[in-house]
Order: sequence, then C-alpha cells, then structure tokens
Amino acid sequence: MSATYDVIFAGGGASACVTAGRLADADPTLRILVLEAGSHSKDLFYHVQPGRFFSNILTGKPVLSFHVGQGGKGTGERFHIVPSGRAVGGGSSINFLMYTRPAASDFDDWETVHGNKGWSSKEIIPLLKKAETYQPNPTHPAHGSSGPIKISFASTGNNVGEELIAVGQALKDGRGSTNDINDFSSKSLNSWGMFIRYVDSNTGKRSDAAHGYIYNKAHPNLTVQTGSKVLRVLFDGTRAVGVEYVDDKIGRAKCAIKPISVRAARLVVLSSGAFGSPAILERSGVGSPEILKKNGVEQLVNLPGVGKNYMDHNVIFTPYLASEDATTMDLVFRGHEDEVQTFADQWTKEGKGLFANNGIDGGIRLRPKEAELKEIPVSFEERWKSYYANKPDKPILMMATMAAYVGLNPEVPRGKYFSVAYFSTHPLATGHVHITSGTDLYAPLDFYPGFLEEQADLAVLAWGYKRAREVARRMKYFRGELAVGHPLFPAGSAAAVGKETKPLPIDAPPIVYTTEDDLAIDEYHKSTVETCWHSIGTCAMKPREQNGVVDSKLNVYGTQNLKVADCSITPANVAANTYSTAIAIGEKAAVIIAEELGIIGVVARP
Repeated sequence: MSATYDVIFAGGGASACVTAGRLADADPTLRILVLEAGSHSKDLFYHVQPGRFFSNILTGKPVLSFHVGQGGKGTGERFHIVPSGRAVGGGSSINFLMYTRPAASDFDDWETVHGNKGWSSKEIIPLLKKAETYQPNPTHPAHGSSGPIKISFASTGNNVGEELIAVGQALKDGRGSTNDINDFSSKSLNSWGMFIRYVDSNTGKRSDAAHGYIYNKAHPNLTVQTGSKVLRVLFDGTRAVGVEYVDDKIGRAKCAIKPISVRAARLVVLSSGAFGSPAILERSGVGSPEILKKNGVEQLVNLPGVGKNYMDHNVIFTPYLASEDATTMDLVFRGHEDEVQTFADQWTKEGKGLFANNGIDGGIRLRPKEAELKEIPVSFEERWKSYYANKPDKPILMMATMAAYVGLNPEVPRGKYFSVAYFSTHPLATGHVHITSGTDLYAPLDFYPGFLEEQADLAVLAWGYKRAREVARRMKYFRGELAVGHPLFPAGSAAAVGKETKPLPIDAPPIVYTTEDDLAIDEYHKSTVETCWHSIGTCAMKPREQNGVVDSKLNVYGTQNLKVADCSITPANVAANTYSTAIAIGEKAAVIIAEELGIIGVVARP
C-alpha cells in the first residue's frame, strides 16, 4: 500500500465532486482521495467557456471517453458511439449546460416502486435546492439561494428560442407559457418557456461540480489525483480496504505497468459512472458468475445485476434552414479560432455574448392531452396506461430549440441553421455494459445500448417529430427543412420536405401523414437516433433479487465498506438531462456517508 486515506473515490465525476466536497467541508480531519483517470478542468477555457462545448466534440479534445455500442434490431444493427466525461467534474465539465429537473414522481418511484426509502421527492428536492443558487430569483420557493451551482438565463442570442415559445403558444392547443419550466409545479408541464442553464451570470462561466464543490474552495484534507484509472477494489474477505489503479498515461500507451495500491481505512466509493463503476466491480470479482468466469475473474460476490439496466434517452435534432436575422451558434460551434476570437474577447471582457450561451433557449416538457393520444401509434397505449396515466406530472418528451446545425454530415455547407430537438423521457428499452477482460482495463467494453427495441419508444419519437416540425414551419426564421436531416418520404407524399422556403401562417393546416409516411418516420428514427449523453442505471439501486446492485444506503450487496455514488445507481429513468440527478445523488451520498461516519454538518436541507 502506497498511502492510506479514510475515504477513496474511484472516479472524479460530478457526483464524486459533490460528495467529496461536502465531506471535506464538514470534517477537515477526514482524509479523502479522489482518483480520476482524466485531467484537471480548473479554469481551462474549453471547459469554462459555455460556447465551447460542441467544438470539444468536433475537435476531439481529450475530455471524453468514447464507448462503442453494439448495434441492435432497434437501430438496424448499426453501432453507436456514446461519450462520457473524462475530466474532473465528469459530464458536468463538458455537457450541454442545459438545466432541467426530473418530474417529482420520478424520484417518488425510486422509493415506492423500487423500495428505496429516503429517495422520494420529499427528500431529494431539498437537496437540489441546497445545491444551487438560482440567480434570476434567489427567493424563488422552488429553487436554492446559496448553493455552489449557479443557474441563469443567457443574456444574449435568444431570438430562436423566443420565437419557438411564441409559436408554441400561438398554436392554441391549450399549452401556455411559464417563466420556469423546472419549478416542479403543474404549470411548468406542457408550458412553453425559456430554458435556463448551468452558467454563472456574474462571470459567464460554466457552473460545474468540479469548480463549485472542489476548485473554488480550500480543502487541505482532499487530494484529487488525475491520470489515475482504477483497476479494481481490494478486499479483506468481503470488506473493501482500498483500490488498485494505474497511471493512465502509461496505460493508454499500452506499456507494461504495475498497478499501485492505496488503502481506504473507512470507505471506498465507486463514482466512475455508468461505464466505469460496473467495470470496476466486475474486475473486482463482484458480478454475474458467467461474466466473471468468461473474463478469468475469481468470483467474490454473486451479483448478476452488475452492468445490467443500461439506460439513456433517445435524442433527435431535426435541422432547418434559418434566415439571416436569426442569431445562431453555427459560427461559434464550427468556426476556426480566428473566426470566433470576437466572441472569445467579449466573453473574457464581459462574461457575456455567444460564448456565454449554449444555443438551447426555448422549449417544453411535453405530455399529450387526452384528445392527442390518438395521434400516437397504438404501440404506446399500454405504456401510457401503465406508466404515465396516473402520474400527471410526467412528460413523455422534452423538446427544445438548438440555434445551430449539430449534425455531422460533411456535405452540409456552413451557414445559418436551427434545430428542434426532442428526446423521449422514459424509454422502455434497456441494454448492458460488461468487461471483456479481467486484467486489461483498456479493453473495449461489451456495450449494448438496446436503443429502440421497444415499439412504444418509436411511437413517442414519431409524435415528437410531427410536433417539432409543425412548430418549426411557423417560426419566422424558418426558410425550409434541411433535407438530409429528415425522413425520406415516398415520392409524391404531402409530407415531403423541401417544398417550403418561408414560414407558414399560424392557422395553416398541419401535415397529414399516411401509413407509408409513418413508416418513413420510423425508419428515419431507426437510422438516425443516437445517445443523449445520459448513460445511467448499470449499478441499479434496487432489491438484489430484481438485479439490484446497491441498497438505499448505496452499499454494494454482499460487501462491506463499499458504496456506489453516481448515475449508475439510478433505478429508473428521469424526465430530464441527468446532471441534476448526478448532483442529487452526490448530495444524498454525502448525507448518508456523514451519518454513517459520525460526521456533523452535512445537512439534508438548504
């Protein structure tokens, strides 16, 4: 053993930063080590400048890990590349900065459906409030006023989102507007509004877990060690006593390397996300006997749920040509450094402008009204009755503008575009993540996303496409569909794209789709849908007999002194981008661990 700490975090993502930061604040004598495979993100421009997030993906900066998912029948056997954060702060340091919260009933399900006492909305919402400073209105009863995570609206560049909201309201389908999409009230569902973001309005900087909980505070008792990829947990019997890790730079170079051991006197916490945490467990001998045997790992604990229950959201960005007076992010996202220097200078000087924006401005948490259910293919009927009908706060879709073309088709010329994005909030289909080697932690994972393998998931997306297109066609910035990003409808179809080059009147009749058109939409989704960067669920907090991996106190079944605290513990999906859920898990984990270790000062409410 090279050193000894009280608590070791295997992974430095969003939840780990939250939990480690809270514990370090509460007990300065507690020796904490965070091992992160990626690099530090402190004050680096491509992390803290919000407008850089998309160019990070395009330019391949080393802030992401890419996981190749095996194709399945739902998406025509094509492969899927799913990224995850690879830096201190994890996804919070590189995500789209989109602030959304789940439905309250999503958390209630964690308790009532999955048996996790203490995880209902009554307990979790106060933790979300504790985490944030809601800058538009610090006294808002649904939000926080003094937390480390700053929330604000963009100061400029919002006209595409504002137009989406105006058109959505004008459609007269009973959906109004709200000044807060995420206040957990009935008004915020099915109401158009501006999307807020994880940006500090005073500085224009991204508000991530790394800066909010670790970098912006002095923690002499907290060590964050980067370039350190955890191989496995070390056990004394079934009690976790430490971890083994390798120097990531040497390991990625495929050089021979001896693992380094470090001791945890009190607790090991896995926090490497939906891909990393189940892999560490399996390499440690905790998992399905079949998986362990196949990879030459001696079984310590028979826990078949490890790596199962992989979940994501299925997202589509339908692109449209935009008029010259639309303020878009196309140049920000795809411009060369000399082309974006003006934006960078404004951000540096004022903390404002398009570099303080993310382009996602207006949207809605969409739920069908009773009369609209007949618009959705019948394959959704059972899902509606069994899951949504009696939970009126649950949307089935999130829909928002993206003031840019974000596809990767190289034939699309540079110009001005906007997209209307939508993702299904609770897909039925699930997948898995497993190791393919018991010793090589750089071996590709056996990853199967399972996208669209349930017809009900296709039905939701079909409704989303039609809804998004009707709104887009009426926006004053609309100049036609970008054909390469839409379904290939049959010749002569009334739904064919490219017919219109200017906005339609609000009262124009909607497109009438035939059966053949509907099949084209399904094929479009099968060939187009991708990850929403919301990978969760692979160490599910469920009863052990239901393929659970951790209990409601985050303990790994069959072990002692070992917990998992990241989005892999999510037992069911959430109607939101998953950063808020990662924060909630991190805050809850801090409360749980503090209680167990006898640490005073980590409170469960603001």
